[in-house]
Amino acid sequence: QVQLQESGPGLVKPSQTLSLTCTVSGGSITTNYYYWTWVRQPPGKGLEWMGAIDSRGSTYYDSALKSRTSISRDTTKNQFTLQLSSVTPQDTAKYYCARSDTTVVLTKGPYWGQGTQVTVSS
Repeated sequence: QVQLQESGPGLVKPSQTLSLTCTVSGGSITTNYYYWTWVRQPPGKGLEWMGAIDSRGSTYYDSALKSRTSISRDTTKNQFTLQLSSVTPQDTAKYYCARSDTTVVLTKGPYWGQGTQVTVSS
Protein backbone atom coordinates (compact mmCIF):
# COMPACT_ATOMS: atom_id res chain seq x y z
CA GLN A 1 0.00 0.00 0.00
CA VAL A 2 1.52 3.28 -1.13
CA GLN A 3 1.64 5.96 1.54
CA LEU A 4 2.73 9.58 1.24
CA GLN A 5 3.76 11.99 3.98
CA GLU A 6 4.41 15.70 3.61
CA SER A 7 6.98 17.49 5.76
CA GLY A 8 8.27 21.02 6.03
CA PRO A 9 7.91 24.26 7.95
CA GLY A 10 4.45 25.39 8.93
CA LEU A 11 5.33 29.07 8.85
CA VAL A 12 7.15 30.93 6.09
CA LYS A 13 7.85 34.65 5.87
CA PRO A 14 6.75 36.69 2.85
CA SER A 15 9.25 36.78 -0.01
CA GLN A 16 10.95 33.60 1.20
CA THR A 17 10.92 30.19 -0.49
CA LEU A 18 8.54 27.52 0.74
CA SER A 19 10.08 24.05 0.64
CA LEU A 20 8.14 20.84 1.27
CA THR A 21 9.16 17.20 0.99
CA CYS A 22 6.95 14.21 0.28
CA THR A 23 8.26 10.87 1.50
CA VAL A 24 6.80 7.85 -0.27
CA SER A 25 6.62 4.37 1.19
CA GLY A 26 5.19 1.15 -0.18
CA GLY A 27 6.12 1.97 -3.76
CA SER A 28 8.85 3.56 -5.86
CA ILE A 29 8.59 7.03 -7.38
CA THR A 30 10.32 5.61 -10.46
CA THR A 31 7.49 3.18 -11.18
CA ASN A 32 6.22 3.75 -14.70
CA TYR A 33 2.99 5.59 -15.52
CA TYR A 34 2.53 7.47 -12.28
CA TYR A 35 2.72 11.17 -11.56
CA TRP A 36 3.88 12.50 -8.22
CA THR A 37 1.87 15.60 -7.62
CA TRP A 38 1.55 18.67 -5.43
CA VAL A 39 -1.87 20.15 -4.75
CA ARG A 40 -2.89 22.90 -2.34
CA GLN A 41 -6.11 24.16 -0.82
CA PRO A 42 -6.26 27.76 0.40
CA PRO A 43 -8.68 28.53 3.23
CA GLY A 44 -12.26 28.51 1.98
CA LYS A 45 -11.27 27.57 -1.57
CA GLY A 46 -11.04 24.46 -3.69
CA LEU A 47 -8.09 22.29 -4.61
CA GLU A 48 -5.41 23.86 -6.78
CA TRP A 49 -3.10 21.61 -8.78
CA MET A 50 0.43 23.02 -8.65
CA GLY A 51 2.53 20.58 -10.60
CA ALA A 52 3.91 17.09 -10.89
CA ILE A 53 6.97 15.00 -11.65
CA ASP A 54 6.64 11.73 -13.50
CA SER A 55 8.48 8.43 -13.15
CA ARG A 56 11.19 9.55 -15.57
CA GLY A 57 11.74 12.86 -13.80
CA SER A 58 9.92 15.10 -16.27
CA THR A 59 8.11 18.00 -14.63
CA TYR A 60 4.80 19.71 -15.30
CA TYR A 61 3.58 22.98 -13.78
CA ASP A 62 0.43 25.02 -13.53
CA SER A 63 0.93 27.97 -15.85
CA ALA A 64 0.00 30.54 -13.20
CA LEU A 65 2.61 29.22 -10.76
CA LYS A 66 5.27 28.03 -13.18
CA SER A 67 7.60 30.98 -12.71
CA ARG A 68 7.75 30.39 -8.93
CA THR A 69 7.53 26.59 -8.71
CA SER A 70 10.12 23.85 -8.86
CA ILE A 71 9.52 20.14 -8.29
CA SER A 72 12.43 17.74 -7.95
CA ARG A 73 13.08 14.30 -6.61
CA ASP A 74 15.61 12.17 -4.74
CA THR A 75 15.22 8.61 -5.95
CA THR A 76 17.66 7.29 -3.35
CA LYS A 77 15.35 8.51 -0.58
CA ASN A 78 12.12 7.91 -2.54
CA GLN A 79 11.14 11.54 -1.98
CA PHE A 80 10.01 14.42 -4.11
CA THR A 81 10.05 18.07 -3.17
CA LEU A 82 8.21 21.29 -3.86
CA GLN A 83 9.81 24.70 -3.82
CA LEU A 84 7.67 27.82 -4.19
CA SER A 85 9.58 31.08 -4.29
CA SER A 86 8.61 34.65 -3.43
CA VAL A 87 5.67 33.57 -1.30
CA THR A 88 2.93 35.95 -0.21
CA PRO A 89 0.07 35.53 2.28
CA GLN A 90 -2.02 34.33 -0.69
CA ASP A 91 0.12 31.18 -0.72
CA THR A 92 -1.23 30.23 2.72
CA ALA A 93 -2.86 26.84 2.23
CA LYS A 94 -2.89 23.19 3.13
CA TYR A 95 -0.40 21.47 0.85
CA TYR A 96 -0.85 17.87 -0.26
CA CYS A 97 1.33 15.44 -2.14
CA ALA A 98 -0.27 12.63 -4.10
CA ARG A 99 0.26 9.85 -6.58
CA SER A 100 -1.96 10.00 -9.61
CA ASP A 101 -2.54 8.37 -12.97
CA THR A 102 -2.96 11.74 -14.67
CA THR A 103 -0.81 14.84 -14.85
CA VAL A 104 -3.42 17.20 -13.42
CA VAL A 105 -5.31 16.28 -10.26
CA LEU A 106 -8.36 18.18 -9.07
CA THR A 107 -10.05 15.67 -6.77
CA LYS A 108 -8.77 13.62 -3.86
CA GLY A 109 -7.91 10.01 -4.54
CA PRO A 110 -6.71 7.00 -2.59
CA TYR A 111 -3.03 7.90 -2.67
CA TRP A 112 -2.79 11.26 -0.98
CA GLY A 113 -0.81 12.47 2.00
CA GLN A 114 -2.68 13.87 4.97
CA GLY A 115 -1.59 17.39 4.04
CA THR A 116 0.47 19.98 5.84
CA GLN A 117 -0.67 23.49 6.72
CA VAL A 118 1.63 26.29 5.58
CA THR A 119 1.03 29.86 6.68
CA VAL A 120 2.81 32.79 5.08
CA SER A 121 3.14 35.59 7.59
CA SER A 122 5.74 37.93 8.98
